[in-house]
Amino acid sequence: MTIRQKLEKLATEKNTPCVTISLNTHRTHPDNGQDIVQLKNLLKEAEERVINEFGKRPVSELLERLSEIENEIDVNYNLDSLHVYLSNDTKEIIKSAWSINESGVHISDTFNIHSLIKSYNRSEEYYILLLSQSSVNLYYTINDGIVEEIENEYFPIPENRQYSSNPERVSDSKRLDDLVREYLNKIDKAVVKMNSETGLNCVVICTEDNYSRLMQVADKPSIYIGYASIDYNDTEKHTIAEQGWELVEGLQHKRRTEAIEEIKEAVGQDAVLTDLQEIFQAAIDGRGDLLIVHQDFSQPVLMTGDRTFELKDDATKQDVIDDITSNIAWAVLSKGGRVFFTGQDEIKDLGSIVLKTRY
Repeated sequence: MTIRQKLEKLATEKNTPCVTISLNTHRTHPDNGQDIVQLKNLLKEAEERVINEFGKRPVSELLERLSEIENEIDVNYNLDSLHVYLSNDTKEIIKSAWSINESGVHISDTFNIHSLIKSYNRSEEYYILLLSQSSVNLYYTINDGIVEEIENEYFPIPENRQYSSNPERVSDSKRLDDLVREYLNKIDKAVVKMNSETGLNCVVICTEDNYSRLMQVADKPSIYIGYASIDYNDTEKHTIAEQGWELVEGLQHKRRTEAIEEIKEAVGQDAVLTDLQEIFQAAIDGRGDLLIVHQDFSQPVLMTGDRTFELKDDATKQDVIDDITSNIAWAVLSKGGRVFFTGQDEIKDLGSIVLKTRY
């Protein structure tokens, strides 16, 4: 599942208890060795608190899931934070490309998804398809970091052994071209299946010739963001992640620029809100069509009702939501709207947060 699919599931669950464990992590060795120690400590804390509050028997399934977490996390794929969600019915482990303010354990009848909302709204999920000489591999990627390699009935795909299966036809260029196209068609169908399950698009790392042929046989060319040239001497994960992110960043900039222009055009139609309270209320009412937030903007608030809040300066005070923009963004997204966080200063002509409404 994508982060959004997991968010939709976690946001609606009510259980007794729901355990949320969040911690900042490190991408590289030896720093990621600290992550193992911190995770162990937080898992132990969660176990003790759950047993003390609920006893062992009512939460036996949760405790079993808790005991499995440490062995299910490969620190070599860590990004900047890790989030674990556990109940008697649920186990979700989510890695994020954004750090959090404070690591810890949260126990309630709902999951604490605020950090995850913030991460989702600032992250881009996509696949990287690596067409190397030995195999075809697919990687689930968030921003500039590979989270995991996809290993299922579709991937990885072994090398094309048909090229020289008939020595008499090796010199037949048309036959070789047909075999390459058949192979690429097989790859494309596997990517399309993954896209239909997750909605994620794909960056391809390959030769220019192979990408051109892939586009010729592709059933859904639109799911491919573009390609970066493969260096057969360096297909390390961090290298292909950098190549993929360069393409995705360019696409993001283009989409953000178009969104800002759309907002500016809507100002004259009296369809844009810039007051934070009005934006929040329109978002939860399902009126949000396009939300743009400057990435440096955040606003702690204390809720005074279901639809109202007071602005606060200290995000660490009890019951204070550290950044209401994440809640607004999720309200817009979950009701079919679009959200962009941007560092482009053109938006500041209107304000640090603006909402185009549907009506």
